[in-house]
Amino acid sequence: MQLGFVSAILPECTLEEVLDVAQDVGYDCVELMCWPAGKATRRYAGVTHVDVQHFTEDDVRRVHDLARKAEIRIGALGYYPNPLCADREEAAVYIRQIKAMIKAAAQLGLDTVNTFIGRDPSRTVDAIWPRFLEVWRPLIRFAEDHNVRVGIENCPMYFTHDEWPSGKNLAHTPAIWRRMFSDIDSAHFGLNYDPSHMIWQHMDYLGPIREFSEKLFHVHAKDARLDQDRLNEVGIMATPNEFHTPKLPGLGDVHWGRFFSVLTDVGYQGPVCIEVEDRAYEGSLAGRKAALRQGANYLRQYIPKG
Repeated sequence: MQLGFVSAILPECTLEEVLDVAQDVGYDCVELMCWPAGKATRRYAGVTHVDVQHFTEDDVRRVHDLARKAEIRIGALGYYPNPLCADREEAAVYIRQIKAMIKAAAQLGLDTVNTFIGRDPSRTVDAIWPRFLEVWRPLIRFAEDHNVRVGIENCPMYFTHDEWPSGKNLAHTPAIWRRMFSDIDSAHFGLNYDPSHMIWQHMDYLGPIREFSEKLFHVHAKDARLDQDRLNEVGIMATPNEFHTPKLPGLGDVHWGRFFSVLTDVGYQGPVCIEVEDRAYEGSLAGRKAALRQGANYLRQYIPKG
């Protein structure tokens, strides 16, 4: 396995600066964000460390040169929009960006990109399913044509009232994954697995590692702390931010020893990238760099430096 981090936590840093941070802390890899250049209102969105819409052979050489200089591997490219949103014109923008990211990954010689399936939160799973197939069958064929795997993160994207009642990412439960992978049967279609999202859904986060071991393309290392007293007050029908808090690995309810025990059992050999969404560290760039250092120090007990 390779220890890395998700570059979204360093939005003010250039690609060179991101790789310098990775080298300084002692990471093995990074997942580089590929949002369209510009601003976004959602937290951790709108970060562009690789501009895939305008990606040239000069850019390929520059990215390789910077990564080689820093001795850091690019584990994957990442972009997390809602390509199944109700507004089809908006969704088309997201789909074009996902395709551009896949193409850029192929140009860079990378084998994995990470994203969301998307969802119209007002529609049930069965109601949105034909739209899922309409969008994702050609996207996965495009990925196959470029020999790039697509890892879908299992975050429900249900945290705030605008995402009520079903969230903005369809692929958040094993039952849905089974159906997805049955209807789109491709070796290029899999998971970017994050155990923290299973914690606040009150689900087993170890069993899916075993069942979907062949679909584990990438792993996010984020923790989550449930506030049981608050949950007792507001119940599971409240928006999840009312009863849980994203934390750095080791500061929440994921048992990381068990997690890595099962990961090693199934033979996972890919990136494990820390996703910093811990607000206790977000007040400054120095604080976020400290979070990356703390997270790396904690997870190195499970992923020794090669």
